[in-house]
Amino acid sequence: MPILQFFRQNSAWLAAGALLAFMSSFGQTFFISIFSGHIRAEFGLSHAAWGGFYSLGTTASAIVMVWLGTLSDVIRTRVLGLFVLSGLMGATLVMANLSHVFYLPFAIFALRLLGQGMCSHLAVVAMSRWFVANRGRALSIAGLGYSFGEAFLPVLFVFLMGVVSWRSLWCVAAGVLLLSLPVLFRLLRQERTPQSMAEDNSSFGMDAQHWTRGAVIRHPLFWCMMPALLGPSAFNTAFFFQQVHFAAVKGWDHLSLVSFFPLYTGAAVLAMLASGWALDRFGTPRLIWFYQLPMSFAFLCFAFGQSQMMFVTGLLFLAITAGANTTLPNAFWAEFYGTRYLGAIKSLAAAIMVLGSALGPGITGVMIDWDIGLETQYIAVAIFFVLSTVVMSFGVWRAAPHLPKSIVVNSPSSL
Repeated sequence: MPILQFFRQNSAWLAAGALLAFMSSFGQTFFISIFSGHIRAEFGLSHAAWGGFYSLGTTASAIVMVWLGTLSDVIRTRVLGLFVLSGLMGATLVMANLSHVFYLPFAIFALRLLGQGMCSHLAVVAMSRWFVANRGRALSIAGLGYSFGEAFLPVLFVFLMGVVSWRSLWCVAAGVLLLSLPVLFRLLRQERTPQSMAEDNSSFGMDAQHWTRGAVIRHPLFWCMMPALLGPSAFNTAFFFQQVHFAAVKGWDHLSLVSFFPLYTGAAVLAMLASGWALDRFGTPRLIWFYQLPMSFAFLCFAFGQSQMMFVTGLLFLAITAGANTTLPNAFWAEFYGTRYLGAIKSLAAAIMVLGSALGPGITGVMIDWDIGLETQYIAVAIFFVLSTVVMSFGVWRAAPHLPKSIVVNSPSSL
């Protein structure tokens, strides 16, 4: 089906997914981190303390996410989405009115749980469940919401910080979330599975089953995927979380640093759309094994590069993995484990990724305070992604023969 025809026939559902993805921005690290300098200065926090508070709130949100994410299996996205966006709006207002550092971890907890956690979770579960034959295409289109937020919100809000207080900017975020509530409700007023995509046979996982979350945990493929789930979330988060310090290490102005982020976003969009098309054409078993390797090259560029040109090169490599990460891992769970219990399974995966996003800032913050520079840390990160790719590839290689024929047919013969 041509992409324009596909979008016209399913525009409401796709737009709802993109809206949820965009609104998750207010709980994502790339947004919260632009306030790092102001928060640390106002409350007198070191890098380790700020990273510790951030990790504490994020870790708590990952634990709650394991339970909360299962609600997407029993409550319609239209209803659950309104509650999530309303809660996220409340969290932004708490950030705007922080009166004591004691409340900071609680504010971070709410932002991460409802923003990065539930908004993202609802977007990808809805796309994975509503679309089958064009799952990759749907995930990539909805993922444009993430890209739009990454491209414009940091630059816009960093610019506005020159004329508006950081607390007032959190009120602006609350206003945007308030406006999103009636939009989401209207887009999903006829929430249902698109008829043209209802190919039930393709919704089974390995061994023609719908796997429960307990069965997934007991399967070795899940554990082979663990490093791959943790890695991008931990270290992509750490990179954006430490962007102010990274700019200082390189001797660059923070605004000049974030001015390159639209290039990153543009490349990520292209990678996301390309991976979505390739996913529908070839399936995840053939694609997922190599998608994290560009991130390894990216961190080598950040570690050794001293020019802004090398930084941009690193951003482009980072964008390739970030774009593919929007589609491939999310489709992986539906293809390998089926869609009946997808909310519960995906909530576990989301919790692991949220946990990774807690570990990244905390570890890098402590290491900075221990005088282990970001550049040294990023060399170790590059090695990590090579090793995680090896482990993930082995697991997929062992599991692929058990996939339904509709998926195996798109896999390489060696799988």
